[in-house]
Amino acid sequence: MTDTRATTAFLRPLDVGFMPLLDAAPLLAASHLGLDRRHGLQLRLHRQPSWATLRDRLLTGALDAAQAMSAMVLGVQAGIGGPQADLAILLGLNRNGQAIVLSPALAAGLAEGGPLPELLRALPRRPVFAQTFPTGTHALWLYYWLAAQGVDPLRDIEAVTLPPPRMPQALAAGELDGFCAGEPWGAEAENLGAGRRVAASGQLWPGHPEKVLATRRSFAALEPEVSVALTAAVLEGCRWLDADPDHRRQAAQWLSADDAIGVRAQRLLAGLLPAGEPGQVLQFHADGQANFPWISDGRWILGQFRRWGWLPPADGDEAWLVDVFRTGSYREAAALLGVPVPDGDSRPGAPAPP
Repeated sequence: MTDTRATTAFLRPLDVGFMPLLDAAPLLAASHLGLDRRHGLQLRLHRQPSWATLRDRLLTGALDAAQAMSAMVLGVQAGIGGPQADLAILLGLNRNGQAIVLSPALAAGLAEGGPLPELLRALPRRPVFAQTFPTGTHALWLYYWLAAQGVDPLRDIEAVTLPPPRMPQALAAGELDGFCAGEPWGAEAENLGAGRRVAASGQLWPGHPEKVLATRRSFAALEPEVSVALTAAVLEGCRWLDADPDHRRQAAQWLSADDAIGVRAQRLLAGLLPAGEPGQVLQFHADGQANFPWISDGRWILGQFRRWGWLPPADGDEAWLVDVFRTGSYREAAALLGVPVPDGDSRPGAPAPP
């Protein structure tokens, strides 16, 4: 491998947070391959115990940037259920790669053609489903899927928030009836015999937005050159992951470390090298389509917030999306790497409410 270390004596250190999920792979790739040093940076990666902790450390400045759920960024920006803060999305880290998991009994009943509302009503207590953050993408995928099954997620279930690594054990202990989380935790629930994956998020919206690299708006505005360099380093990591299946095998080794995910690499490969429809599998680059900060994705997410009553009807507030989605700095970074960019900031394909 070519030595990518910067030739200058000075590297700008950046503290970057991540969660123990497969879609943290671009950050690990940027660090392990020296892509950060190529752009004059030193990424210091910090595993976080929960999305709430990651959010708080990003807002206080303990982290310069972080892996984040795209919907979580917009929830913070809108001040829903927590502190309001001005954030920025530098690029997308991946598309797809999340799973909806049910207890074995519910999954079997659904596979046999039983309507989910009837299966839930037959439970001895109110159904409990977990997501990872109240305004995160996992909550959106879970609620969207439940509604499509005829279940009102605001009235028919109890929704709780758990860190993704805790979900398989909680399902095994009977504390949950289902959950939505990023991989490898759906696969881990199956390995434990605690649950079965009944839907992949890419089936709900093939190529849907998922994790992004987020920072504070002030950081992006006051240090534009560093923001472009950070975007370029991580974008290179995304491109490397999609370039060769062997690269994903290498990423599985990095992710298996105790300070990353802490799950054996062979078990991680099932999520990194999945079979299925091309538009529904975990994508890190997709010729830049997975990385461009599409403003239209933000419009769809805000529409879901309004669907569940978290935001009032639209009153022109979507204008601030152009400040959140940093298309300008992304285009600069992409130009440095020769990554193609679209002419506009919108893309088709978002699903309508069921």
